[in-house]
Amino acid sequence: MAQVTIAEKLYSTTATTHGGRNGRISLNDSPLDNLELAMPKTLGGSGKTTATNPEQLFAAGFSSCFESALRLVAGKMGKKLDEKAGVKATVTIGKTPEGGFGLAVELQGILPGIPHEEAQKLMEAAHQVCPYSNATRGNIEVKVSVAE
Repeated sequence: MAQVTIAEKLYSTTATTHGGRNGRISLNDSPLDNLELAMPKTLGGSGKTTATNPEQLFAAGFSSCFESALRLVAGKMGKKLDEKAGVKATVTIGKTPEGGFGLAVELQGILPGIPHEEAQKLMEAAHQVCPYSNATRGNIEVKVSVAE
């Protein structure tokens, strides 16, 4: 797979973290200022539920970006998605065979009123357009499916 190149910059943002997975993160152009991070209990952390972690932030970013791509391709195909349509992203962190850590993502389309086969085609088309999909393609396992 060829590297994706940006021909025209449309938006950039900057996040700064101090303290890693148990620290704080701030964004230069967001109300997420001084957001507390905590390592999940299953990774040896406190599991503090009033804090977030990188996997949660990645899931939120991927699901929202993917849904936008889904709505874009649906519109181009002449389909209007219900306002209750959505995308659920499940991000998993685990150990790699080489001893490091890796991520896997499952994107599940919530597409009421659209036949399953047609919904799956929309999900596959969105997977070709979404910037997160393009960034992760060939690097991590990403499963795209439709909720039953």
